[in-house]
Amino acid sequence: QVQLVESGGGLVQAGGSLRLSCAASGGTFSLLAVGWFRQAPGKEREFLATVSRSGDVTNHAHSVKGRFTISRDNAKNTVYLQMNSLKPEDTALYYCAARLLLPSINPKSYDSWGQGTQVTVSS
Repeated sequence: QVQLVESGGGLVQAGGSLRLSCAASGGTFSLLAVGWFRQAPGKEREFLATVSRSGDVTNHAHSVKGRFTISRDNAKNTVYLQMNSLKPEDTALYYCAARLLLPSINPKSYDSWGQGTQVTVSS
């Protein structure tokens, strides 16, 4: 099973930017669709974005479209989430997840999860 490690979170002021990384190991990365999700205290896990195995098809949640961009570099076994124009309501623990073949917006359909990276946006 693939192992995923997120990084790049931190504290940023509203309007700022962060780039999250999700590094994969232990599997055939090019067979995996990857998604980014987040979870704030007391809330359900929320879909943010998915990217196909080749990286040519992406899907972004309406709440982050135009501000967040998912991408991947299969040569580096890494998926990124570029986050711009951050808002205090973006504060959450951010996770990447992987599943074979096709991407999905349903977090329950993912087999592998990272430990999460905290993003805090101050007003």
